[in-house]
Amino acid sequence: MPPRSDDPRRDATGSRRGSSRGSEPREAGLGGISDARAYTPRGRTVREGGAAEQRRTPRSNRSGDPFRPALQVLDGGRAGRAGTREPATDGARSGRRSTAAGGRAGVVRTVSSRPVREPFDDDDEDAPRPRRRSQPRRPAAQPRRPVRKPRRPPRLGDPRRRLRLGTVLALALFASIGVRLVYLQTVDTPAYADGGLPNRLAVVELPAPRGAILDRSGEPLAHSVEARYVFADPTRVKDRFATARLLSPLLGVPVSDLAEKMRKRTLPGTDTPLQFVYLARGVEIAIAKRIMELDLAGINVHRDERREVPGGDLAANLIGFVSQDMNGLEGLEAKYDDVLRGQAGKRTYEVGLGDLAAPIPGGYSRTTQPQPGSSLKLTVDRDLQFMTQRILAKQTAKVKGSVGAAVIIEIPSGEVLAQASQPTYDAANPTKVTSPSDRDDAATTFVVDPGSIHKAITFGAALQEGVITPDTAFPVPNTIDRGGVTFRDTHPVDGRTMSIPGMLAFSSNVGTIEIGEKLGKERLFDYQKRFGLGQVTGEGMPGEAAGRLLPPDQWSGSAYGSVPIGHSVDATPLQMAAAYATIANNGTYVQPHLVKETIGADGERSPAAAPTTRSVLSPANAAALRQMMEAVTTVDGPDGRATGLAAAVPGYRVAGKTGTGLRYDGGKQQPGEVGSFIGMAPAENPRYVVAVFVWSPGGGGGAVAAPAFREMMGFTLRHYRVPPSLTNKSPKFEVFPR
Repeated sequence: MPPRSDDPRRDATGSRRGSSRGSEPREAGLGGISDARAYTPRGRTVREGGAAEQRRTPRSNRSGDPFRPALQVLDGGRAGRAGTREPATDGARSGRRSTAAGGRAGVVRTVSSRPVREPFDDDDEDAPRPRRRSQPRRPAAQPRRPVRKPRRPPRLGDPRRRLRLGTVLALALFASIGVRLVYLQTVDTPAYADGGLPNRLAVVELPAPRGAILDRSGEPLAHSVEARYVFADPTRVKDRFATARLLSPLLGVPVSDLAEKMRKRTLPGTDTPLQFVYLARGVEIAIAKRIMELDLAGINVHRDERREVPGGDLAANLIGFVSQDMNGLEGLEAKYDDVLRGQAGKRTYEVGLGDLAAPIPGGYSRTTQPQPGSSLKLTVDRDLQFMTQRILAKQTAKVKGSVGAAVIIEIPSGEVLAQASQPTYDAANPTKVTSPSDRDDAATTFVVDPGSIHKAITFGAALQEGVITPDTAFPVPNTIDRGGVTFRDTHPVDGRTMSIPGMLAFSSNVGTIEIGEKLGKERLFDYQKRFGLGQVTGEGMPGEAAGRLLPPDQWSGSAYGSVPIGHSVDATPLQMAAAYATIANNGTYVQPHLVKETIGADGERSPAAAPTTRSVLSPANAAALRQMMEAVTTVDGPDGRATGLAAAVPGYRVAGKTGTGLRYDGGKQQPGEVGSFIGMAPAENPRYVVAVFVWSPGGGGGAVAAPAFREMMGFTLRHYRVPPSLTNKSPKFEVFPR
């Protein structure tokens, strides 16, 4: 291939300039050496290339020629290997050899008899290739000038460094974010979590079932059942009148009342709209389901509890009732509210806001389980209670506007088996009564002037103090004056000598007053207290009246006549029944009580506290008094009839006493009178005491009290299968001994 004509280093003939030694000026030679020093075949500088070559050819270091490594590279490494064994030829020959030899090293220019390669383009096929290995290295002819240090070409940016830098910055950013997140999740978690927690918390009360009230055999008198309450959110109710019309027949509440409850209004003293209002409590589950099926906006139901009284009015005056919030308001429900009422539980959890008011999974949640209340097991027998109420209602119905009370006490335990009041009410609907007093327990709140039934206390004290004996007898006038007041007998005997049984049978006021004077006011007052008068019995009913006794230092002249026969004394039917139970229990007073035991939610039973007891009479005197009191139900002869014949129970010996007294309400005497009868049977070994009191504004209570006693005592004896007194009949009493 002919030489290229555009090469500036070639002449017109095509040969390279400076092909022979000395034929070219030194300046031209310097230019060629500079080119050879500046570039290498791989684009490296002479300094870089020389260093690498020097490491490979140690002999080049001994020559002292700074251009020797570059020349060795340009010569293909042959000059270094050949050394001086190959003689140098003239410049023209060297030029021709360089021109003839093809290769990638480029064109060789001879400067001062030294071949110098010039770079060439690999794409130029016409470029001369340098010869390799066969070309001898020519020795330097003369010393060289100092060569300037070559300038390094500008370096391009390294993408790997930029990538490393970006990676480091990104990792640092993510690391700082991660550290902050860990800090927030661990160190500042409580502060940030509690900040908005109140806005996300929902609290649901878990009602605790209220304990039941049971009779002595475990049958429920009152217990709680699961129910529902219906409530409204007035802010969400679309048409309150239309909603009220749909709910009224289901809830039994007038439309106007429901519509008024659903009226939009704000909380008192605030601008916050009211979002909860009760529409009905204690709704049956079936009705609540029907309400939910209506799908009314703003109307919902929730779990509730309803107090259920299976017997309706059975022992209602004893049991009482509760509020809609299951708090005891009257009766035993109020007295033992802290025992019956359980401890409500609570569930607090996070909910989503807006329409999705659902618990947040994994959110805050805390549940306190409810503690059910304990149950009360009473001493009351529900069957006996039912019959007692039925008999009392029947007998009091014979007397217009009457109020009755009945108490049955077991001997010797002092347990109250039945305690009835008339009128009564349905404890499930306590508001449906004629008067609030209809809900009172008459046995503990009915304060009366006991009258002649108090004479048993006077005679018992006189026996115990030796003032009289069962054989005592003395003349009894028809009247007696004390303090300017004349006291008379309803059965005048015209001053005849009368026995103690006769005085009891005919209820002699005059004879009792004379015995009371022999006893003395201090001793009589003391025995009144020992028999339980003037103080509450502590039976268990709330609001029990204590009654009132007249202290001896306050006695007037007439008190010597009124107190022994049961006047100027205030007592309740229960107090008088407990006094007679003392006589029946061989002279030992036992506190009457209603609660037998408490049954915890876990079934653990805790007996009630033992009743208070005290000795009042000796057993002998108590037995003597019982025997004398049998005359009240047995004396019936030519000399007269006893006052309590209507109370006799066929087949059983009965000891008791009739009474006619007064009623006081708020300290004021009421019109009419109180008829009463208290007795025990069998008299030879009493098992039960029954007390009946009937007050009527027009009188006549005494006519129904004794018959009511007969029916109640007869049923009680048969109910508990007490054998009749067929072989042990009452003695014959001599009313007027000769």
